Amino acid sequence: MAFTAADVKYLREITGVGMMDCKKALATADGDMDKAVEWLREKGLAAAEKKAGRIAAEGMAYAAVIDGVGVVVEVNAESDFVAKNEKFVSYVKGIAQVVAKDNPADLDALYACKYPDSDMTVQEMQNDRVLVIGENIKVRRFVRYADGFSVPYIHAGGKIGVLVNLEVEGGIDATEIGKDIAMQIAALNPRYWDKSQVTQDVLDEEKKIMMAQMANDPKMAGKPEQVREKIVMGKLNKFYGENCLLQQEFVKDGSMTVEKYMASAAKALGGKVTFKAATRFEKGEGLEKRQDNLAEEVANMIK
Repeated sequence: MAFTAADVKYLREITGVGMMDCKKALATADGDMDKAVEWLREKGLAAAEKKAGRIAAEGMAYAAVIDGVGVVVEVNAESDFVAKNEKFVSYVKGIAQVVAKDNPADLDALYACKYPDSDMTVQEMQNDRVLVIGENIKVRRFVRYADGFSVPYIHAGGKIGVLVNLEVEGGIDATEIGKDIAMQIAALNPRYWDKSQVTQDVLDEEKKIMMAQMANDPKMAGKPEQVREKIVMGKLNKFYGENCLLQQEFVKDGSMTVEKYMASAAKALGGKVTFKAATRFEKGEGLEKRQDNLAEEVANMIK
């Protein structure tokens, strides 16, 4: 079966693959469009396997509320350049839709779900994106809040994604409150949400360090232990203020804590807001970064 230049162009449009590969696919499939697409997908699977071992530590953190469900995901790619690619961004948003709609239990379940507006699974779509984009891509993690009032925030085009989950009373719109809290989380990355989450062993360790510091301070060493104990309690309150979101100084108004800001802002709107949970994803957090050697790459190209 013969094929035309228009067929090659159409195949390129529906797959995003280069012209030469599309021409080869149609030639291999004897002009049959469906078989050509299948051939490219098979080639995509091979390309994905070849790239699977490459480090993917860039990418994007994305947060959204979809049909009332809060979702935050992190999808990794190899380079920051690809993370800005329209096809990559579209894939990430599709992943968020799948998480919101299908509520997968884990990554394996997510990859087995159907990708939106296609006949492919998430895994198959990812393999196609790897073929088209030319880099390893991986979904790293996701969180979903089905209940409560969720507010998303994306910082620096996907460097950080935050999802805040609130309980809202009085029928008020708490979006602005949630966004302010999300921005605080993005900026300061608190270890805990509330001081009640700080375990006794953490407090004991902090107290031990503080007591040792005072013992080594000539001005403090001579003070009675009871006095030093009171000083430690004051320093523990400072620890809460530095490490616990609700006890932190509100970045937009240093005269109050985040907790007091929430109460005040909600009261002004005629309702009440309670912080329930939050998730903060920073792209590539804790992952090994790819080290590019430009000189070596150029040398390999001219061999």
